[in-house]
Amino acid sequence: MAVWALGINHTTAPLDLRGRFAFALDMIEPHLQGLRGSMPQAPEAAIVSTCNRTEIYCAGDESHLEHTLAWLAQSGGVSVQSLRSHTYSLTDGQAARHAFRVASGLDSMVLGEPQILGQLKDAVRAADAAGALGSTLSQLFQRSFAVAKEVRSSTEIGAHSISMAAAAVRLAGQLFEDLAQVKVLFVGAGEMIELCATHFAAKNPKTMAIANRTLERGEKLAGRFGAEVMHLADLPERLHEFDAVISCTASTLPIIGLGAVERALKKRKHRPMFMVDLAVPRDIEPEVKRLGDVYLYTVDDLAGVVQTAQASRQAAVAQAEAIVDAGVQSFLHWVDQRNSVPLIQQLNAQADAWRAAELARARKALAKGEDVDAVLEALSKGLTQKMLHGAFAELHGADPSGRQRASHAIEHFFLRKER
Repeated sequence: MAVWALGINHTTAPLDLRGRFAFALDMIEPHLQGLRGSMPQAPEAAIVSTCNRTEIYCAGDESHLEHTLAWLAQSGGVSVQSLRSHTYSLTDGQAARHAFRVASGLDSMVLGEPQILGQLKDAVRAADAAGALGSTLSQLFQRSFAVAKEVRSSTEIGAHSISMAAAAVRLAGQLFEDLAQVKVLFVGAGEMIELCATHFAAKNPKTMAIANRTLERGEKLAGRFGAEVMHLADLPERLHEFDAVISCTASTLPIIGLGAVERALKKRKHRPMFMVDLAVPRDIEPEVKRLGDVYLYTVDDLAGVVQTAQASRQAAVAQAEAIVDAGVQSFLHWVDQRNSVPLIQQLNAQADAWRAAELARARKALAKGEDVDAVLEALSKGLTQKMLHGAFAELHGADPSGRQRASHAIEHFFLRKER
């Protein structure tokens, strides 16, 4: 059984390219069907898509990395050649190691961040619901969750991590003297916005508002923080009211354009605006960053903020990598055992057939009134001869080198001394 992984992430591809390969969770099933249908034989498959990575994991009789790359390129509307330089491809043990490191937060922009584990679990549930998981990928991901849990409980890998949400608050604090006087707008109502709202709420901003496409979901989140709720369609007319704007939606196109921000700045008499775009693809048009009174940050811009206290985490990273290595070896051992299953089944079937034949012969002999001891003796000899026939044939019929190999094998399987 071959296992392979193909992906792009924040270290290999720029934000705008990653945006082409962002798969909404509710669209994973049709994408998996398309991926598996593009292969010579439909493999087990799962797609992991977050703001910092898009990865495809597969398992099948043989690796089809080129087919996987071709499908991904087509889904993003780019050529295979242009995509290849931004992807990483891994097989078997390396693919397992990568999955375990991702689940443990060792491959994240924020070292040790826990959010990726939930996103990975969502991806696995989506693949399972699509009927794309089999025993091999199920084992791979379940073991990745177990490794992540051990890393989290046995090391301090996440003790010094700074989340994207906390980084956004830190940057806002550098721009504004007093966050208690800041009006904050959150665009979206997903998990990332919830994290950001939690971190900003701890600073007691002057007001908080949540703009979302569906008011019901926005109201549910706003109720936790005493925030105002507004419809997304009202955002352009009210943008000028807010000093800080944090956006993270699943929109495939920007929802805050250059013109809307320019009009907002004019109404604000060019008082500065702090904006964070955590969405992939972008929620805020990149041209906004060129405006003199706007401080716009993307997920990639936050990389320098979140990568702090590296030295204090080196020992924890070493511990975590050791846990990952042990998990990889355990998974590969399981795969090797799985590869032996067909042979074991054939061997059991052959032994059962021999046993049934000898039992049938013994029953006939007993029915004829033959001596019980003689029947048992014949049964045991019959089974023994059937079991050893192949070995004798190899010793007598093979060429010299073949006889030597057969001799060593027979000594190993039949003549081992009890210890």
